[in-house]
Amino acid sequence: MQEALQRDPGIAEMFADLHPPFEAQAAVIESNRCLNCFDAPCTDACPTHIDVPRFIKKIASGNLHGAALGILDANVLGASCARVCPVEVLCEGACVMHGYNEQPIRIGRLQRFAMDHFHAQGGRLPRRSNEVRPEKIACIGAGPASLAAAAELKQRGFHVTVFDKHSLPGGLNTYGVAEYKLPLADSLREIELIRELGVEFRLGVEIGGETSLAKLEEEFDVIFVGVGLGPMHRLDIRGNDHPGVVEALQFIEDYKTGKTTRVKGKVVVVGAGNTAIDAANAAKRLGAEEVSILYRRTVENISAFDFEYRQALQEGIRFLWLTQLMAIHASADEITSVECVRMEMASDGSLKAIEDSNFDMECGMVISAIGQSPMLPLLAQCRGVQLEDGRVLVNRATGQTTNPKYFAGGDCINGGREVVDAVADGKRAGAAIAQMLEAGHV
Repeated sequence: MQEALQRDPGIAEMFADLHPPFEAQAAVIESNRCLNCFDAPCTDACPTHIDVPRFIKKIASGNLHGAALGILDANVLGASCARVCPVEVLCEGACVMHGYNEQPIRIGRLQRFAMDHFHAQGGRLPRRSNEVRPEKIACIGAGPASLAAAAELKQRGFHVTVFDKHSLPGGLNTYGVAEYKLPLADSLREIELIRELGVEFRLGVEIGGETSLAKLEEEFDVIFVGVGLGPMHRLDIRGNDHPGVVEALQFIEDYKTGKTTRVKGKVVVVGAGNTAIDAANAAKRLGAEEVSILYRRTVENISAFDFEYRQALQEGIRFLWLTQLMAIHASADEITSVECVRMEMASDGSLKAIEDSNFDMECGMVISAIGQSPMLPLLAQCRGVQLEDGRVLVNRATGQTTNPKYFAGGDCINGGREVVDAVADGKRAGAAIAQMLEAGHV
């Protein structure tokens, strides 16, 4: 694990915190702004329903350890969610301060302040039961959903084993979240709390290969599927197989793990979601001369959050609207340019290319960020588990699939949402699995 954290010394400087942590005095001042609302719309807006007024009040009184334990009771990945959650549209977006024309309470930064203190003091996750249960649960995938399910079950005394094909746990938290939001080291530090509970991690193991689902069904009483989404969609254009074309998530993984340390020349990013913006910002910080995001529709149609778009503008990212990539041109081993066409949008939202509007852009690297496909090869092997449009069908209250032995959560059931949604799914499923096993319904 330590080898994975070795990187160019300049990387940390390039990817300094997007939102620096609170100093102690600032945190106390901010926590005292909270009105401790009795109906707590901020708590309702959080998918994991952290008791926000309660933990903020503990910060105000100096009880940082208690504040962190309150956060962790609801969200075992409270540290990472404090950094990566779109708080502007969740807890802070629901803050009553908006009604007074004042800035919302900085809930995310206060949550990070409490969690940073907890980690700095060597805090550990509490066990909820001293009972050691005989039942064994397998979690496929080591992302947020599986981690939350594993922690919930282990805290209740069950044996839990987490499988993942990567060499490091954490899923997108470790490999796919921009470094300036969540450093790789901080993702791994948080997961150590779960490992310390006694959760077993079998990494570098791809389910469906040497370890089949049939073998897991024989060894484990229940299987939780938290595999997220599959590969990113490929660009369906001429030149898409050139080595200079890289998928956004692979690009982010490569620089986070130290495989990529510098980017030169001009970069084109295709797509305008949050991942596209993360990749564009990273390319710029890694030294790209110019980074352009191409999107075939308009700014009103992008899937990225507004605050992500505004951040990209501050980073110096160039946006080309109503522009579609048509081909990638290369000379020898290098991309030299891309061919684009201008688009026009009709009142019904349909698009068509503008005749004779093709143009070339100088470019040395293309990053594709046009969405991910479902993990169909693996999901199709889950016997008796029904799929719909590539998603696992579950009872939303429990996470149980159409095969009672299988539960699921995270992006493989919702098509791709936030880390906090995956944590909520995992915790909910973990509690339901425990209740089922304790009742003897295996």
